[in-house]
Amino acid sequence: MKRIFTLSVLTVLIFNFSACKSEKKPNYSKEDKAKEKKSTAVFSLKNAKNEINFTAYKTTDKVPVGGQFKKVNINSGGEGNTIKEAINNTEFSIPVSSIFTKDTSRDFKIKKFFFAVMDNTKLLSGKLVIENDSLGYTNITMNGVSNKVPFSYTIQGKTFTMNATMDVTKWNAIEALNSLNTVCKDLHKGADGVSKTWAEVALNIKSTF
Repeated sequence: MKRIFTLSVLTVLIFNFSACKSEKKPNYSKEDKAKEKKSTAVFSLKNAKNEINFTAYKTTDKVPVGGQFKKVNINSGGEGNTIKEAINNTEFSIPVSSIFTKDTSRDFKIKKFFFAVMDNTKLLSGKLVIENDSLGYTNITMNGVSNKVPFSYTIQGKTFTMNATMDVTKWNAIEALNSLNTVCKDLHKGADGVSKTWAEVALNIKSTF
């Protein structure tokens, strides 16, 4: 009799344990849930080919020196059913370590003697705002300073192109500019014997969706 009672109790316990185990819900992480949410936007900056080109100038004759940043992070926005929607209100950051001028020595000098002289400038960050069918602006943060930079833009087919000009002295970067000019003194010297690094930098940014 005791044996029958014991077997009955064990059977009930095993059944209850199995039932509890089968009812346990799978534990989905936040990353899994994020993966389930797929973008339905027609245009996405994260998936576009983004080219960030700049032109700096040296010597009294204002000789152009071209370069680009090879990486851009889209931190917020960047999606829309039109190209203008995808661009408008996009927040981005650009690692200065991704600078590329086809001259490794020049890249090193710009990173060490220009950007590294500034405060908190491992990244250039900003936000793009479209105002109308041809104009907009971006708020760029550099050296702990944020300034508004107007730009003009065009959209041709699936390509967005914008042009702007920065004066780095507006970001309190005169010390960084002088630092770069000192290390590049002979290279930035023109026919008149004057070494000059211009504060003006032209920007050309292109996104092909």
